[in-house]
Amino acid sequence: MILLSRFSGLLIFLSFIFAIYSYFIDDSFKIYSVSTIWIASAILFFTIKSKKLILILLSLSLLSFLYSYIKGYSIDFIKALSVNLYLLTLLISVGFLKLIATPRRDKDDLPNGKSSFIKTYIGIHLFGSIINLSALLLVADKMYKKAKLTPLQIIVLTRSFASDAYWSPFFVAFAAALTYAPNLNTYSIISFGIVLAFLAFLITYFDASRNFDLDNFYGYPLSLQTLYLPLILSFFVLITHNYFKDLKIILLISLFAFLLTILILPIKKGIKESINILKFHIIDELPKMKSEISLFLVAGLFGILASSVLIGINFKLPFLIFDYKVASIVLFIFILLAFIGIHPIISISILGDFFQSANHTLLAMTFLMAWATTVSTSPISGLNLTMSARYNCDPKEIFKLNIFYAIKMYLICVILLFFMSKFLGI
Repeated sequence: MILLSRFSGLLIFLSFIFAIYSYFIDDSFKIYSVSTIWIASAILFFTIKSKKLILILLSLSLLSFLYSYIKGYSIDFIKALSVNLYLLTLLISVGFLKLIATPRRDKDDLPNGKSSFIKTYIGIHLFGSIINLSALLLVADKMYKKAKLTPLQIIVLTRSFASDAYWSPFFVAFAAALTYAPNLNTYSIISFGIVLAFLAFLITYFDASRNFDLDNFYGYPLSLQTLYLPLILSFFVLITHNYFKDLKIILLISLFAFLLTILILPIKKGIKESINILKFHIIDELPKMKSEISLFLVAGLFGILASSVLIGINFKLPFLIFDYKVASIVLFIFILLAFIGIHPIISISILGDFFQSANHTLLAMTFLMAWATTVSTSPISGLNLTMSARYNCDPKEIFKLNIFYAIKMYLICVILLFFMSKFLGI
């Protein structure tokens, strides 16, 4: 089984290379990227511990296919198998980026008190925006070694990480937004998203100050020295996109993240050790992404097949203009669905195609708001399931700690949607 797992890691890497090559050089190679990622997913599927959601989506996909086939509805099979390919390409590239951007503990800071609270929050947020869940796990592991996680530590861990989804172009949520709202204005999204992330921090800080004793907070501040690497990456991506506006941001990030890794890693570790690190990452670390890969592939498959059924029955959205009012309602529905177990990627996959006539910037912001607001609160989100399994946290406790925060953030999101709608002239 180890050999199969390592072989699947190689297939995942080949899928990544084929995806980049097919986009920038030869589009005919895209079929190889799609094939290898699906084969890798199939190999790893039986090693996934929690398969219930994936099996449900596969069953619904089969039912949607059979219904469409019987009724003679049109199905875009290529799109169904590849719709989330570039989303996974970004996810894989971010995995490489963590090889050169892993933070260290800031030894100059005291481990407890208000200063530790602020620096721990900022450290998780900034590094989480780049290397995703790895940043949270690094801090949470250190905290958990000392003692069971306190309610305030849980709040800091979940909220600081989840709020990355409001703005970070390296986050899976951003990749999903780009997939289903490709014509978004990146600068507007990041600007409004950073405002939301800052407001999320202020709410968390004042909540913590009012309900907890910050002097007794024990954190794990991180050194921000290695943040220059993602700043270099962002610079290359934004400059390139400025001159070649037709290129997809999601592929530019993926390309430059990988190139930056293979250029910087030998400088830091030497050529021989770098080869060993890359080899280990490809055959041992990439297969660990099996749950995310399977979920996003199957969610994309189900989304397209379900959309085929909806198009076939002539389903129409109950509005003509996608403004802040409609966006607020859609956001509320997405959040509600997430709380009852429907991951935002599933909601976005099903309804994304029906919003193609909407303003993509406002649409993408709605997607990101739904993702960020639910990740910290929903008991069945990937983040909270990880917190539960790895650190013995009670999902109900996480929900209680963050539900009022989620309500406050929803109200703030509605206000921001209003201003964004006016800014975009909708």
